[in-house]
Amino acid sequence: MLDHVSMQCSDMAASAAFYDAVLAPLGGERIMDFGEAIGYGIPPHPDFWISQQATGEGFRESHISFTAADRARVRAFFDAAVAAGAEVLHEPRLWPEYHASYYGAFVRDPDGNNVEAVSHGPE
Repeated sequence: MLDHVSMQCSDMAASAAFYDAVLAPLGGERIMDFGEAIGYGIPPHPDFWISQQATGEGFRESHISFTAADRARVRAFFDAAVAAGAEVLHEPRLWPEYHASYYGAFVRDPDGNNVEAVSHGPE
């Protein structure tokens, strides 16, 4: 359904370094870089964008969940996030309240957004 998602960030360098690190284990990479906006995805289509905060005042938390091919990639995302200094919200685990094989990990990005990696398949 979604073509792309964009989030504003307060520090482009910190956010770019964070997303470079945490999206790599999921197969994502920086596809377009216009300085004030960076597009990530699995080539050739960037479907996740960050840009310098230009509108509004104050913090408005967003949640974004990235698909992981398997549980090992959820764990790799989590390890990369922790290594990048992310605050841990929830370590990788099953979330049976969502569905029996929902396996996710949740961290905060440099702006405080809730960022998740999830695998929907069995181990």
